[in-house]
Amino acid sequence: MNYIGISNGFHDAGLTVISNRGDILFASHSERYSKHKHDKNLCASIVQDALNHVTGDFELHYYERPFYKILRQLRAGEKPSLFNLFDSELVGPNMYNMLGKKSIKKHNHHLSHAAASFQTSPFTDATVVIIDAIGEFDTITVWDAYYDNNGNARYIKLYSKQYPNSLGLFYSAMTYKVGLKPMDEEYILMGMAAYGQPKYTDLMHSEFIENMHSIDFKQNLHIGADDEFLKDADPMDIASSSQMFLEQLLREVMSKARLKGASRNLVYGGGVALNCLANRLLGEYFDQIWIMPNPGDCGSSLGAAALGYRKHLNWTSAFLGHNIPGPYPTNRILDCLFTDRIVGVASGKAEFGPRALGNRSLLADPRGNEIKDKVNEIKRRQKFRPFAPIILEEHVHKYFDMPKNWNNSRYMQVIAKCKFPNKFPAIVHYDGTSRVQTVPKDGSGIRELLEKWYVMTECPMLLNTSLNIRGEPMVNDRFDADRFEKLYNVKVMS
Repeated sequence: MNYIGISNGFHDAGLTVISNRGDILFASHSERYSKHKHDKNLCASIVQDALNHVTGDFELHYYERPFYKILRQLRAGEKPSLFNLFDSELVGPNMYNMLGKKSIKKHNHHLSHAAASFQTSPFTDATVVIIDAIGEFDTITVWDAYYDNNGNARYIKLYSKQYPNSLGLFYSAMTYKVGLKPMDEEYILMGMAAYGQPKYTDLMHSEFIENMHSIDFKQNLHIGADDEFLKDADPMDIASSSQMFLEQLLREVMSKARLKGASRNLVYGGGVALNCLANRLLGEYFDQIWIMPNPGDCGSSLGAAALGYRKHLNWTSAFLGHNIPGPYPTNRILDCLFTDRIVGVASGKAEFGPRALGNRSLLADPRGNEIKDKVNEIKRRQKFRPFAPIILEEHVHKYFDMPKNWNNSRYMQVIAKCKFPNKFPAIVHYDGTSRVQTVPKDGSGIRELLEKWYVMTECPMLLNTSLNIRGEPMVNDRFDADRFEKLYNVKVMS
């Protein structure tokens, strides 16, 4: 039996295939196939790619429970589609036919997040914290997770906070306030925070929060914020204040989780777990930390399949998507780095998650003063936005002050202060931090590249950002890579 997990219908649709031995055979984003960023619907090409990895029979598992979501939408005054109660409408009639018209098992939204996070983690027990904008009703949940004597994952809910009290909805409301796109550009708001002052954090507390300890909001930020007090505020100050306020709320959640949970291993999921600036705080509450590299709703396709499989999954890497066959083009990448200093790579299986980790990346020498502006120009991005370093894991502590209990950051999940910002200006943000990606001795192509680069330059890191055309998803196949080359005049190696 294979297990196909589905996330579809809201934003960032995705599919995952898990074998009867717990191998993750395929996991990817519909947007990479349809070329529509944050595509909420499955498309035929991702379904076909997923089915190509299935041998034998399979079950279908869906990442949330439509009936309870409809109840919440009715309570919120929205107009839900009652057709979503039917399996064929849940994934679309055409996709339903491709998937064999099988019955679809539905799972709780936050439980799908929890399963994606815990069953991929290296832990046998954990305190699981899920924070997102909204599930069916839940916005925050805390769980005890462990494996029973039969090896089946068990989840005991210890705490929950429900709609409309939501950290995710707050951050999305502030994203909209500064002129960015909610449910898309929250990461830009996070990057803006370094340029402002948290002048409005106390006002946010008084205007938005009824009770900080119980995380009760005065307003339903889902329908917009009564934020007259921010009318003339500088967007950078709004961003800085929003980030500080989010971190205050996160501390409340993690304090509760530490008191209620039986384990000192933290497994953290939900869209808010992508806030790598706030993630630096997690080690103050827990000894070991695991965040699955796709903790948002698309990643819950993996969680839904995991709930079908029930046991621990064989997690090896985030390279789970569409495959561009052939050896990693290490030597050709190095040639381009020495001649052009900037090069693209589209090789092997695509990353599952929003961050490029070396297989669909734009790479550059981090040491030049002009490199950051050049890469921002190529990607048509705002000049204030930072880039991430990808570094040999054994060198990370020499170059970065990693936060407490973060010995590595293999999926760009936490920020750290750079010890030598003047030496590596291309990967250091305005506040002196970097969103670090560490690469262990895993035999991967990006590991080989970094090792050779280090031997040749004595620099153990590169600048790494996603290989994508602005407004479009990351490059998925060679056709996408050729388009990127043509549009930006940057070589992309496969």
